[in-house]
Amino acid sequence: MSDEALQDAQAKMAKAGVDQTAIDVFGHYYRELEAGATGLIREDDIRPMQDPPMLDDLEVDEETAREALAKTVIIKLNGGLGTSMGMATAKSLLPVRDGRSFLDLIVAQVLAARQEYGVRLPLVLMNSFNTQKDTLEALAAYPELAVDGVPLDFLQSQEPKLRTDDLTAVEWPEDPRLEWCPPGHGDLYPSLFGTGVLDALLEAGFRYASVSNSDNLGAGPDARLAGWFAASGAPYAAEVCRRTAMDRKGGHLAVRTADDRLILRETAQTAPEEMDYFTDEHRHPFFHTNNLWFDLQKVAEVLRERDGVLGLTLIRNIKTVDPKNPDSPEVFQIESAMGAAVEVFEGAQAICVPRTRFLPVKTTNELLLLRSDAYDVREDGRLDLLTDPAPVISLDSAFYKKIGDFERRFPHGAPSLRRARHLTVEGDWTFGADVVVDGEGTLADAGEPRTVADGTTL
Repeated sequence: MSDEALQDAQAKMAKAGVDQTAIDVFGHYYRELEAGATGLIREDDIRPMQDPPMLDDLEVDEETAREALAKTVIIKLNGGLGTSMGMATAKSLLPVRDGRSFLDLIVAQVLAARQEYGVRLPLVLMNSFNTQKDTLEALAAYPELAVDGVPLDFLQSQEPKLRTDDLTAVEWPEDPRLEWCPPGHGDLYPSLFGTGVLDALLEAGFRYASVSNSDNLGAGPDARLAGWFAASGAPYAAEVCRRTAMDRKGGHLAVRTADDRLILRETAQTAPEEMDYFTDEHRHPFFHTNNLWFDLQKVAEVLRERDGVLGLTLIRNIKTVDPKNPDSPEVFQIESAMGAAVEVFEGAQAICVPRTRFLPVKTTNELLLLRSDAYDVREDGRLDLLTDPAPVISLDSAFYKKIGDFERRFPHGAPSLRRARHLTVEGDWTFGADVVVDGEGTLADAGEPRTVADGTTL
């Protein structure tokens, strides 16, 4: 049955226009899943990574930095719709400040770096079928962004969800779109390869890639990092930050004891009984930021050797085909993480970067902070935190999780958070104008909708 099921799933992908490289990668993971692979990484098989170089301690001369940046392309993962926040368009189109979206600020960062260093510095987005149209329409406002020989974007792949009972591609006539899922951001490499974008970048004279998520405005172009990476001769490097108690859920790098290779371990790759090890910020002191650097030429060589299949560690996610319907069929979603490529390349490195390079917005908690006066959003798209440490925001998910609900409850914009340490909101509160949070601000659930009056200090 499995051979027939795999052939049917791959035929479904081909019919949908999925690239052959992605179809081959799916086949690789299907066989692993069929063989019983779980993707789990056991604590006994790794040891903590210790003492990576610190970016703040490195000296990179300006010319080395400029020359490296001149050979660098900025790649942003832009496939997400922000569905967890109730969005139906590309998350990067969400306004941040003064009508400027994440995408507008990313473009501003790239254009400013071009001007400062006199380099071409292309911006290339990895879009999904869901985000491509809206994103390219938004980029039409920046005709100066295009670089000869380099596309503005390429499409990530999609793959069928598989029934857990027989590994067949699930059918869901109620909404056929739910039969598909993205293959995780590990799809970056086969999609770069299969779409021809990797070759196009090399032919245009580029050698290095700086990759990050489009919702992380901290990971802008960085000439010093580019200079360090180029001088290191490494094929691949991961940016990490020192963990705190707030970073217990994020993936971390470790050293595999069998071969002393750096590897990435994500939450989904950790056995439930070993989560205490995973979340211990003292045992595993550095978390993975999902900001990467890699040598385009060396990645191309490995992809050609392996026919586009890097063989990243499987991530097996168990879901229901309709996430909103727990009675719908149970499915496997086969994924991989782009950071898992750290184990593929001999000589891969890690570098510890300042926390300022890790500012992801995954929930409306982070969005409120970003929209507040705790940050100064500069004309060049850079963000400056004006308070240290950043305030911790906790909004009641029952009323603030979805972007529409969130916007309605902050009709006058974010409160002042520059003097805040914490803001905790429980229940249904609508904020008036000129609200200030000073120190510890808490709103308790009143059991009914309430309003924070104009000019209130919490």
